[in-house]
Amino acid sequence: MVNETERMMITRIFDAPRELVWKAWTDPKYVMQWWGPKGFTAPVCKMDFRVGGKFLCCMRTPDGQDFWNAGEYHEIVPHEKIVSSMYFSDADGNKVEPEHYGIEHTANADVYDVTLFEDLGNGQTKLTFIGNETMEEATKSGQVEGWQQILDKVAAVVEELQQAK
Repeated sequence: MVNETERMMITRIFDAPRELVWKAWTDPKYVMQWWGPKGFTAPVCKMDFRVGGKFLCCMRTPDGQDFWNAGEYHEIVPHEKIVSSMYFSDADGNKVEPEHYGIEHTANADVYDVTLFEDLGNGQTKLTFIGNETMEEATKSGQVEGWQQILDKVAAVVEELQQAK
C-alpha cells in the first residue's frame, strides 16, 4: 500500500468562494468543461453525487479516441471533502484494465482519491487533490502535468461562474 506521505498531491488556489469551486467540481454540466487535460473534451459525464453513488465520464482525445472513467463516492462532506474511487471503464461503467486503452498504469486498489476544499478567507479557496498513486509514479506517467492542465480548466470554469454571479 502506498504511504500517505508519498501520494500524488496537487493543489491550486482559486480567487473564488469555496461554494463556487465546489459547484464547478461537483456539477456534471461543469465537470464536462474540465474533465481531461488541455485539448481533451468530455462529451459524457453522469454523476450520482451522493455517498455510494457512481459516476461515469468520457474523456475524448484531440484525435477522437474515447477513454472512460467510472468510480464511486465513499465520503462527501459538503464544501469540504470528497473521497472517491476511480478506475478505467467501458462506456457502460464496467471496470477495464488500463491496458484496454494501451496505458501502463499502476493504481493502488485500496487507496481512494481525496479532494479537499479549504476556505482561505478573502474569497479564496484552496483545492487539494490527493491521488491513489505515488508522486513519483504520477510524475513519470504524466498525471501530474495532466492534473495541472485539468486545474487550469477548472479555474476557467470557476471564473465563468464568478462572472455570472
